[in-house]
Amino acid sequence: MAELNAFITEETIEGADDGPLAGTTVAVKDNISTEGVRTTCGSEMLADYVPPYDATVVERLTDAGAEIVGKANMDEFGMGTTTETSAFGATRNPVDPDRVPGGSSGGSAAAVAAGEADLALGSDTGGSVRCPAAFCGVVGIKPTYGLVSRYGLIAYANSLEQIGPIAPTVREAAALLDVIAGPDPNDGTTREEGADSDYAAAADGDVEGLTIGIPTELFEGADEGVVETVEAAVADLEDQGAETVEVSLPSVEHAVAAYYVIAMSEASSNLARFDGVRYGHSGDAEGNWNDTFAATREEGFGAEVKRRILLGTYALSAGYHDKYYEKAQDARAWVRQDFEDAFEAVDVIASPTMPVPPFELGEGLDDPLKLYLADANTTPANLANLPAISVPAGESDGLPVGLQLVGPKFDEETVIRAASAVEN
Repeated sequence: MAELNAFITEETIEGADDGPLAGTTVAVKDNISTEGVRTTCGSEMLADYVPPYDATVVERLTDAGAEIVGKANMDEFGMGTTTETSAFGATRNPVDPDRVPGGSSGGSAAAVAAGEADLALGSDTGGSVRCPAAFCGVVGIKPTYGLVSRYGLIAYANSLEQIGPIAPTVREAAALLDVIAGPDPNDGTTREEGADSDYAAAADGDVEGLTIGIPTELFEGADEGVVETVEAAVADLEDQGAETVEVSLPSVEHAVAAYYVIAMSEASSNLARFDGVRYGHSGDAEGNWNDTFAATREEGFGAEVKRRILLGTYALSAGYHDKYYEKAQDARAWVRQDFEDAFEAVDVIASPTMPVPPFELGEGLDDPLKLYLADANTTPANLANLPAISVPAGESDGLPVGLQLVGPKFDEETVIRAASAVEN
């Protein structure tokens, strides 16, 4: 289904002869380094960049016997909700090719949903694994920050992003997480917690006695069909023995604003390295270095990336750092505390993954604020560095709807168990 444009580069990387993923094909998001295979981040800036090393997750995939079949399309540098900002063209949704697959890991989710790969890796900074999983009707996991190595992931927002699996089923996603999880000496943010877990075994569908928190704030304003589908899935969990409790997360009202200030600020810093001197696109401007630097970034970056760099630079500038960036960090701490308080009473928190069905192609390109607000339900888990999963809950008007489950730090097993019950 080449018309979906799920891949930027289709090139095979063979895995070991045996292992837990032997015979399995995997699509890898194109911001994850692959030795000898170009890694573009969906950007003209890195259109010809070929990394000299593999990311840790790529090494773990091939050691486990997986065959990598290509680099999946994505929003440029992970900045988007639709996979329409890619310099290599938009990806289409296999469920309805006139709609977006979500973003920024849209190529990864589309490849799995269309059967072009058995499994896929994406990265999730504010929902970029869960959003496309929900829009394409597959499963996506954002691990706890520190569970999976970020070594070899080309950074967008270091304090928020995690590499995560996308798969047709919860058990397959969990099995992929088993392979890529664990500490890495090349990434000082990784932790020992969860290293000995068996995530695939946790997908047993047993939710007897599980307490599920229902935050009213994450249902308000969502599409009516989405809410009805998610509520029906939660009711099914109750039929299987789970208990539901209403919880309040008042801080999430400010989560999107805080997230975008922090993410754009980190992006402004991270993307400063792309100057056309060491690697990547170089402008042809003649004159001093400043002219060349400006030409390189003007030609190499797309409109959305430029917008976020400018906003992030502004938020960090003298006179505005305290007004925006520090306040965003305060809001982040508030979000984290709200979740900690909620988890004293519940095991997981359930909500729609996305408040709306998949957008039509082109629908949101002229209204970036509309796309930013669509991340309202996914960004809180990134701000709090918590594990979250999107699992298909059903359909609304023939379009997939995802149920999001969020758990305490390093409790992926409970989140996976609950999600497998939704699947059942």
